[in-house]
Amino acid sequence: MKNMSAIRLGTRASTLATTQSEMVAGLLRSEGLDVDLTTITTHGDTSTASLAAMGGIGVFASAIRSALFSGDADIAVHSFKDLPTGHPLGLTIGAVPVREDPRDALVARDGLTLTDLPHGASVGTGSPRRAAQVLAVRPDLTIVDIRGNVDTRLGRVKGLGHYAQGGGKEDLDAVVLAASGLARLGHRDVITEVLDPSIVLPAPAQGALAVECRTADSRHGTLAKALAKIDDQQTRLAVTAERAVLSHLEAGCAAPIGALAHLKPAAGKSPAILTLDVVVAAIDGSRTIRERVSVELPDEVDPALAAAHTLGVTAAEELLDDGATDVADLKASGSTR
Repeated sequence: MKNMSAIRLGTRASTLATTQSEMVAGLLRSEGLDVDLTTITTHGDTSTASLAAMGGIGVFASAIRSALFSGDADIAVHSFKDLPTGHPLGLTIGAVPVREDPRDALVARDGLTLTDLPHGASVGTGSPRRAAQVLAVRPDLTIVDIRGNVDTRLGRVKGLGHYAQGGGKEDLDAVVLAASGLARLGHRDVITEVLDPSIVLPAPAQGALAVECRTADSRHGTLAKALAKIDDQQTRLAVTAERAVLSHLEAGCAAPIGALAHLKPAAGKSPAILTLDVVVAAIDGSRTIRERVSVELPDEVDPALAAAHTLGVTAAEELLDDGATDVADLKASGSTR
């Protein structure tokens, strides 16, 4: 890696993106690196179309990856769930820091929970996955497609208009957001219910950050050493399994697919066990298919990651065997990404 006075960290301009990037920058600074943030505008930031209409995965990543290729940035921090499953030649995920809470959260007026929301209540989300699973347990609710940053979305909830710059619409009874984003922005207090994964499984890799860099820079030098220090093996194993589900189904974040892996560490003579829960749901919530699979992990890192990936493929195959393609148009969901 060439000598640099400072590592340039490419980030989107949103408050959440810069907050997450500053978190990673802080970790790298603690390892002795000088890190400066550089802001990059993406298509996902400028378009007013829905996430599904824009193609879901990739709309936030392409411009930042271009900056890595051109040398305008040395590393980039992504919400891992927003990255395409196919990785471009020449770039690699140099680190996956410790994961924040991966679950989804309900933010509702008057402290209401999902069960407490009145018949016909309006719930905002830009995620077909969240919409489908919410409708599966509350088919009477009205789902409203929303866009915007976290504060803008919070400002749509009745009584929370002060979160949006200039005042919010306050036209919804509730919104569903990632608990991790709310936590990182210091908004845990607005959560009225953290949704149990048995009700709403999160997006694969939700709550995890991916620190991307040029492959050559990940192999040796001070940056490579610092990235290795902030990499969390437990998180990497979990997201490897979860994202393998998407890859095998040729789907992305706009598809109604949830996945969450949990690692039970080795204890004594007992091996580490990785368990993966997955779901595919019809967009209207009329049908869902859930599977749970587990695997004993080898002690060595690379074989363990390979086993985690295979676990995700196994889960995807079980979904397909149980009729996942009849529940959701997975080919269509993946073809636009």
